[in-house]
Amino acid sequence: MVSDKVGRRMFEQLKSRLSDQSAKVAVIGLGYVGLPQAAAFAEAGWNVVGLDIDERRVSMLNNGESDIERVPPASLRAMIAAGSFKATSDASSLSQADVILICVPTPLTLHREPDLGPVISAAEMVTANLKAGQLIVFQSTSYPGTTSEVIGSRITKAGFVLGKDVFLAFSPEREDPGNASHHLRNTPKLVGADDLISRNLATQLFETVIEKVVPLSSARAAEAAKLTENIFRSVNIALVNELKMIFDGMDIDIWEVIDAAKTKPFGFMPFYPGPGLGGHCIPIDPFYLTWKARAFAMPTRFIELAGEVNTDMPFWVVERVAKAIDHRVGKGLTVSKILIVGVAYKKNVADMRESPSLRLIELFLNRGAQVDYYDPHVKSLPYSSHHPELAGMSSVEMTPAAIANYDALVICTDHDDVDYQAMVDSAKVLVDTRNVVRRKGIKAEHLILA
Repeated sequence: MVSDKVGRRMFEQLKSRLSDQSAKVAVIGLGYVGLPQAAAFAEAGWNVVGLDIDERRVSMLNNGESDIERVPPASLRAMIAAGSFKATSDASSLSQADVILICVPTPLTLHREPDLGPVISAAEMVTANLKAGQLIVFQSTSYPGTTSEVIGSRITKAGFVLGKDVFLAFSPEREDPGNASHHLRNTPKLVGADDLISRNLATQLFETVIEKVVPLSSARAAEAAKLTENIFRSVNIALVNELKMIFDGMDIDIWEVIDAAKTKPFGFMPFYPGPGLGGHCIPIDPFYLTWKARAFAMPTRFIELAGEVNTDMPFWVVERVAKAIDHRVGKGLTVSKILIVGVAYKKNVADMRESPSLRLIELFLNRGAQVDYYDPHVKSLPYSSHHPELAGMSSVEMTPAAIANYDALVICTDHDDVDYQAMVDSAKVLVDTRNVVRRKGIKAEHLILA
């Protein structure tokens, strides 16, 4: 165990390196969270190394090629040319860093339980290359206690003392791909740690790249805050999805109802229905808390019910499409041809994580339909562990002749750069799960809302 005097000296040394930005920063995981983090620090003048186990990705990034819209290739090449960023698959590079940011995925298993494999691997990489005086910041969304139980425990078992010779904090990511208004620099950053020194060091670090940093009393509080943000959205989206189905049975337009309700200047916040949930956060993160709550014998009824409602939405959309084709075209799904419009999980991005469009394609195929998709942002479908059979499927062309060849078009993602008028003009049946056609001011008798 280090003495208080030695621990204080290590703190002062790291604090000084953070102040003059001479500290070296390592980022583990170079995906949608890690690469923008690495870029933010590199562009602010820090010396950054990015670590990823995918050697193909490392080579791609070192060649100045980026598939993350937040970090365009020109920006990446400028950082490389300036010597402020490089990527590597060599975990020993962590031993040269003063700061290590962990930005790895936190997926679910097929049974909706946390898959902490990537976090455990990252924690073991860190402890195998750990040196006294380093600041470790975990940024992946997980259940309260992960920072301490998975990362902190390994650090202490390696013989280090948290808060004295190694400093540990949690600071959740708040990435929103495609959001032009809010980005890493102007989105407040939460920082939680179980000791004051670690919290102060992490706060000092992020204040160099983010306009507002919000310290919390513990890592657990910060972990819980991140989950609360996403659970709030999941529950409210499930509510409007359920209302959509209820009001549809009453022949009431859910979109008109929401627009009316949001005219109230207090007490109401609009959320909008869709074909299901997508993205890495909202479909996944709530179940990290439901899993952890079981250890405390605490029910999570709202969270689980919201998950059920949102997971069932693709089935409801399929039934709406089947009914519309039967009524307007006189065919069953087994002999129908369907075009899915938009497969990214949200508008104007190429992000495919947990996209409900994949589930819809699978459901239509299982019902015997022939299915294609069109998405100007996604030229071909990447591999997905939940839908491996769809990997490599390519976007078709969107022409009036092609549109007329389908029995129904199903709008799942409301990209801006899509010709919705052409769909209205040529489609036999147009099913809109996002209300984008009417929002564009286009009228069509054969438009079905779902």
